[in-house]
Amino acid sequence: MTSLGLFALVLALATLTGLFNARILRLPLTIGVLLLSLVVSVGLSVADWVLPLHTVHALQTLLTQIDLPTTLMEGALAFLLFAGAQGVDLGALFARKFSVLALALLGTLLAVVVFAAGAWGIFTLVGLNVPLAWCVVLGAILAPTDPVSVVGMLRRLGLPAQVQALFAGESLFNDGVGVVIFTVALEVAHHAHHAHPVSALRLAEAFTTEVGGGLLVGLVGGWLARKAFALSQDPQLDLLISLTLCTGTYSLCTAWGLSGPIATVTAGLCMAAPATQRRITEQGRKNLHVFWELVDEVLNAMLFALIGFQVLALSFSRALVVAAALAIPLAIIARLLSVLLATLPVYLRGQDRMGVLAVLTWGGLRGGISISLALGLPESPMRAPLLAVCYCVVVFTILVQGLTIAPVVRKFHPS
Repeated sequence: MTSLGLFALVLALATLTGLFNARILRLPLTIGVLLLSLVVSVGLSVADWVLPLHTVHALQTLLTQIDLPTTLMEGALAFLLFAGAQGVDLGALFARKFSVLALALLGTLLAVVVFAAGAWGIFTLVGLNVPLAWCVVLGAILAPTDPVSVVGMLRRLGLPAQVQALFAGESLFNDGVGVVIFTVALEVAHHAHHAHPVSALRLAEAFTTEVGGGLLVGLVGGWLARKAFALSQDPQLDLLISLTLCTGTYSLCTAWGLSGPIATVTAGLCMAAPATQRRITEQGRKNLHVFWELVDEVLNAMLFALIGFQVLALSFSRALVVAAALAIPLAIIARLLSVLLATLPVYLRGQDRMGVLAVLTWGGLRGGISISLALGLPESPMRAPLLAVCYCVVVFTILVQGLTIAPVVRKFHPS
């Protein structure tokens, strides 16, 4: 099947599940699409088991053709992060800049450490031999949060703008930080049994270079785009400039070994800054807002449809099922501790500290980034257990936490 054919098929699946959700379930779009995709996947598996028609095998082959890790990490991610940066309230984000940085950097690192230690204990308990280094890789896979499913709901529920800014800022930046940690952790895991393991200095240098280089490329790209907007008075040209900024910063960083997600988020925030917006025509600003909002909605619907069907490509054993079940509460505990320890010194000192902590913890959904990183693991005996645990945690956070975040918000932040 051609690339256009695959794109059309995924788009059709997202459209059909989205229509059913809109008419029957009435859930948030991405959550409804994921739930229906899972139901269809399980139904096909049962039907194929009862009356073997090789349907599941055909779909597994199709999923392999789509290559979700490459599709997301080298394509959709740049557009999703850039679009997300356009909707951030920069004033509220700047007011909580230290909290956002603490969550994105310190919080992500803490989440990796806590989950890795717990996962190593769980795998040992169920009799699976997964070394600690690979548990760190799993922690890095599940560290990035992706609350795209609930951000709109939180806004409608009247969550304070400052807490919304914490959600948006953290989810944008910790994607990039999580990808960097994953890359470094994977290198450590590969060299764990070699005679010359990777040094701590080398790891720190790689982390600093990728994050710092991504920030620099994003800032330079944002500055160049501001100059280009000043020269342009054409709404169509404004759209081309934004597309060039999004794809150019990500592609350059990928080629140079820097963090593409960090660069794209930084460039998107630069474009959303008032100083840049003043250089864009009024019609251009309207067009840009509509375009990037549509890009965000369409790509997320397609991505969550793919995540739902990825269950067909997984295999579970009894030990893996137990490990995945235990990993779900572990993920919540790791999120709680990372948020508490990262933000307590800089933010959680007011009267609303428990409310902010509860909403940030329960709203820390995992999504496409985690699935993509897990699917991108190299072939090894460790791939199957890590992928199965990751998938179960991601699905639980989206379906259970995503569907119950509204009561949590109402309890701690009554409108």
